[in-house]
Amino acid sequence: MTLNRWRGCTRSLILRVNREAAVSDTRIQNWQEFWPFYLGEHRSPFCRLLHVVGSTTAVGLLVLSVVTQNSWALLVALVIGYSLSWIGHFFVERNRPASFRYPLWSFFGDWKMVALFWTRRLDDEVTRLFGDRHPTLEAVSSARTGE
Repeated sequence: MTLNRWRGCTRSLILRVNREAAVSDTRIQNWQEFWPFYLGEHRSPFCRLLHVVGSTTAVGLLVLSVVTQNSWALLVALVIGYSLSWIGHFFVERNRPASFRYPLWSFFGDWKMVALFWTRRLDDEVTRLFGDRHPTLEAVSSARTGE
């Protein structure tokens, strides 16, 4: 990679991080504000699928850990659960996980998203909040600002 291209990439990343910081200066105060924010951070169906696979696998490994009394399975559960979720954020959505700023609400948001997925209501919830199963960034931003 040439030096100019490297500078362009880093400049783009810095601008994106600054934009996220400007948007996230206002702290969310309640669950009614948080849930649309959380789901909006998971616009891509593939990102949502990575979360579901990671969380479901983590639960299976947690049960395995308890049944077999094997603490390694617990460690693997955490690694797989978070790894798949973060891959979805960093490489698919290209955003920071909400758990960095709202750890407890993100934990509950993830399980609500997983429950909606397994009950086949997740697409309906995304459509209800953003008007489409595959919302654009603009649709999510409009829903957040109430426009």
